[in-house]
Amino acid sequence: MSLDPLSSLTAWYTNQCDGDWEHEYGIRIETLDNPGWSVKIDLEETRLHGATLSRTEDANGSSWVQAWSDGSVFHLRCGPADLGRALERFTDFATRYGQEGQG
Repeated sequence: MSLDPLSSLTAWYTNQCDGDWEHEYGIRIETLDNPGWSVKIDLEETRLHGATLSRTEDANGSSWVQAWSDGSVFHLRCGPADLGRALERFTDFATRYGQEGQG
């Protein structure tokens, strides 16, 4: 059974917490003023470190999601009602690299 996007992110984060990683790295979720959400997920010292993704954008009216990775941070931006859909992009990225839930 697959997890919902927030549960998947929670599981990934929990598996990174090793007594050290969480003191220097983490996940930041903030609001944007246009309006929307900004998410930054640190990849340093995880098995996803170095995995890149060119910026993608999926937009349909007021619904939109942008995602990209520079190898150190996975970035998400999305509309106010699209946070779950955006978090799915990270789950897909982590799964593609065989890293979901691993630390």
